[in-house]
Amino acid sequence: ADICFTTTTMPKMLVNIQLHSKSVSYTGCLTQIWFALAFLGLENGILVTMAYDRFVAICHPLRYNVIMNPKLCWLLVLLSFLISVLDALLHTLMALRLSFCTNLEIPHFFCELAHILKLACSDILINNILVYLVTGLLGVVPLSGIIFSYTQIVSSVLKIPSAGGKYKAFSICVSHLIVVSLFYGTGFGVYLSSTGTHSSRKSAVASVMYTVVT
Repeated sequence: ADICFTTTTMPKMLVNIQLHSKSVSYTGCLTQIWFALAFLGLENGILVTMAYDRFVAICHPLRYNVIMNPKLCWLLVLLSFLISVLDALLHTLMALRLSFCTNLEIPHFFCELAHILKLACSDILINNILVYLVTGLLGVVPLSGIIFSYTQIVSSVLKIPSAGGKYKAFSICVSHLIVVSLFYGTGFGVYLSSTGTHSSRKSAVASVMYTVVT
């Protein structure tokens, strides 16, 4: 998911830098939006699944192999994939109904939905409502699940008597927590400010954090 997500945006940017050309076709832009949103949603689902996996491993270690069986793991990944594909398709189809003026310039290194909506000449109220609604359902709800998982994990770890046991438990979660912080922190910063006025430079930097750094 990480490799595909990065591949959606970075090669085009590198080609543009090399050829000193910043142009992108309308079809290419919409295609990039679809793939970016699809892999963004997939990564979102996988991060939630990983949080649940760590919750079971630390809070219910004796039942781990029974609960996190291969069938459940594949089912969770498949569910994440289907939701992300449908979400990307919905946003892309809604973007298709918009009309744009000629000679547009996107203040970004790839076709990000928030910036595309700002360039539309037609009414984007429905698109913005959709962005907030989907961000709430597919962003806030999974993040709440991750936070709940980690509150349970911290509670269980604090009950471990040995310092070595606590360190081992926390070390399992560190990399996941860092990615979650970068991914959700910068992602929400970009999409929740899509209708407000914000610096395109800061938005681009934030996007680099969740598209490349993670």
